[in-house]
Amino acid sequence: MSDFFSTLLDELPQVRAGLWVTLQATVLGSLLALALSFALGLMAGSRLLLVRGLSRTVVEFFRGTSLYIQLFWLYYAMPPLTGYELTPLLCGVLAFGLNYGAYGSEVVRGAVNSVPRGQYEAALALNLAPARRLRKVILPQAWVQMIPSFTNLLIQLLKCTPLLWLISAADLMTVVQQVRDRTGETLTAYLTLLAAYFVLAYALTLLMNLLERNAKRRLGLETGPGSLFRTRGAAAAGGVR
Repeated sequence: MSDFFSTLLDELPQVRAGLWVTLQATVLGSLLALALSFALGLMAGSRLLLVRGLSRTVVEFFRGTSLYIQLFWLYYAMPPLTGYELTPLLCGVLAFGLNYGAYGSEVVRGAVNSVPRGQYEAALALNLAPARRLRKVILPQAWVQMIPSFTNLLIQLLKCTPLLWLISAADLMTVVQQVRDRTGETLTAYLTLLAAYFVLAYALTLLMNLLERNAKRRLGLETGPGSLFRTRGAAAAGGVR
């Protein structure tokens, strides 16, 4: 065990670089997934059959195929097919973003549909344009409901980043694997990885919980010890400016 940690300390610059790659894949992949979640989720509620059909096709394709295959296809199959070769990190960001964006679109669609019908009617009564109605009335209420599910997807995305090791990306998993190969300390190496990913996941959970509390506060929702949520004039008709 001491050999493993002494070697790990010697390789500290590589460890930091590997951690940075893992964080980049997580953050950039989640941003892409978030953008696709809203785009595909809102398209699913369109009145146009073609738009709804396109959204459903994309979602079902990326949910119905393996993330492993999507990652390998981008890294191994796309260069011979298109003549363009992507870096391992970019392949990971695209694969994670497309896959989790498909799952996230269902979160957006469900949250938007769960907003009470009276809120739509109140926005119509105020003669708000569709885009303003969505931005000012519907999404703020739906966003609060999305955050817990998005937190779960974010943690799942983080836990998939070790797949980058399979396409030769120098992430945290790769660095620890190299140290394990040099020292032969398999148990210590994987316990270290477990601890590292737990810390990262817990930190992301705390950040998302903070985001959720802020979203509820902006919407006018309060929580107190032993009390249920109560609104402070959060109805759309009273909250739109």
